[in-house]
Amino acid sequence: MRQDTDTTARSGRAAPGDEGIGRNRPFPPLTYVRLGERPLRRLPQLFIGLALYGFSMAVMVRAALGLSPWSVLNEGLEKHTSLSFGTLTAVVGVSVLLLWIPLRQRPTFGTAANIVVIAFSSDLGLALVPEGLALPERVGLLLAGIFANALSVAVYVGARFGPGPRDGLMTGASALTGRSIRVVRTFIEVSVLAIGWLLGGGVGLGTVLYALAVGPVTQFFLPRFAYTSPTRTARTGSPVTGSRRSS
Repeated sequence: MRQDTDTTARSGRAAPGDEGIGRNRPFPPLTYVRLGERPLRRLPQLFIGLALYGFSMAVMVRAALGLSPWSVLNEGLEKHTSLSFGTLTAVVGVSVLLLWIPLRQRPTFGTAANIVVIAFSSDLGLALVPEGLALPERVGLLLAGIFANALSVAVYVGARFGPGPRDGLMTGASALTGRSIRVVRTFIEVSVLAIGWLLGGGVGLGTVLYALAVGPVTQFFLPRFAYTSPTRTARTGSPVTGSRRSS
């Protein structure tokens, strides 16, 4: 595993899950960096990114013009339970973690933080952003929500604390099946979207815009927020955003 990581870093090729990052230029893989490395620099970035992600989900819900696939599922489940949107986000996240077991994925601090912070911040956002706005205001909320969501992914992923439950499911399934990240992600998200829609979740123009915009916007910002390990920079003479996992 170490050898694969180091070889990838030297060659400049993206690791599994990073194929879409910096497609037109080499970009080091976003491998896990241990919790103890520069926590005062990285922890604020992680929590700000996760909080913004949850809040942006709430903004898109209030826009009521269509949601991302996992939010469609959460909203659909909300209509059949007494649980809040944020609570269901956490419940779904924990449920997805159970699927990591056969995939041999290991949760990290970032995985746990992802579940807790996003659940809390999405419910907070729903409490702060009013319902029943006029269409022009809802369109503005939708566009702002999509942009903030894509930006937040670059921020929290760039902190290098490991994948969230849904990201880990995607990369683990890709490694197990040998299929590309793009194929696996498409299959998972289309399946989740279909289930959420059948449960009554909101599918609309926002769902299409999200699918088209979130990838390019995240790709643009990710190199700007990716944490660079100073230890690896000193050893190799060039900045490397990957870091060996300690044994």
